[in-house]
Amino acid sequence: MNDYRIDNLQYANWSEKIFREMREGGLDAVHVTIAYHETFRETILNMEQWNRWFEQFPDLIFQGLTGADVRLARETGRTAIFFGFQNPSPIEDDIGLVQILHQLGARFMQLTYNNQSLLATGCYEAYDAGLTRMGREVVAEMNRVGLVVDMSHSGETSTLDAIEHSTRPIAITHANPHRWHAALRNKSDTVMRALGESGGMLGFSIYPHHLKDGPACTLDSFCHMIADAADVMGVDNIGIGTDLCQDQPDSIVEWMRVGRWTKGIDYGEGSASNAGFPPMPSWYEDNRDFNDISKGLQGIGMSEIDINKVMGGNWLRFYDTNFGPAS
Repeated sequence: MNDYRIDNLQYANWSEKIFREMREGGLDAVHVTIAYHETFRETILNMEQWNRWFEQFPDLIFQGLTGADVRLARETGRTAIFFGFQNPSPIEDDIGLVQILHQLGARFMQLTYNNQSLLATGCYEAYDAGLTRMGREVVAEMNRVGLVVDMSHSGETSTLDAIEHSTRPIAITHANPHRWHAALRNKSDTVMRALGESGGMLGFSIYPHHLKDGPACTLDSFCHMIADAADVMGVDNIGIGTDLCQDQPDSIVEWMRVGRWTKGIDYGEGSASNAGFPPMPSWYEDNRDFNDISKGLQGIGMSEIDINKVMGGNWLRFYDTNFGPAS
């Protein structure tokens, strides 16, 4: 069967309710954020919490490490959970931790989260110098072990540097085309073309700040955006990364944006009057709505083969070839 369903980015307030909704939505795999600004030790604590959930709900979820686990999830009626970081903070300043964290199950790592990091420049910085010396070394090490480079929150120059320097395809797990909605986080045609030509993947986000018209964005508009992006970078290089932050308190937005780097408040793409989580579009409230995207794509005339690629098939192929050591 080719109709696998993969959401390649969520940061929900995890619970049995959400795990059951994943099953109701038919999700075979979900890439979950387990670190924003955490140190190595703090990230390990988050992994411990996930181990407890795997132990508590073995009929619903289990830890995924390879593409084969997505197939196992389908066969057993469960959801495979893949770990990722939205910041390189878990490796601190130690390149040796790249391999350790991959051995513990990490499969994606962003080189930046909005700001300048030791590795690259974030999308909110005024000047983007591209990959740093350490960034080039870490990308090479990530390529070696099979930890995927993620440039979702990175600046343009850094993203293009990562695509060029990486010997394996990179991912932008959750963003949309800048041509559709001019958020700082959304990606230019230049980036999208380079990503597609290199065999990389773009996951489309449903986080309202990334959407044209925000929470009022229609499913039809979102699906036309997907079809347009397919024309730019190829239908084999796109998927879904909803950036679903279900049941999170607004205080989590502050942690995501502020971490420990400032004493102030960074409102990001929101504003002081809208500092919390924005409401989701009416057509996507939780994991149970995942398949409505496929219905929307069908409604705009996309073929069943291409719909299945977008809804999970492309991510599964990417998992198969990029989660293990370089050959």
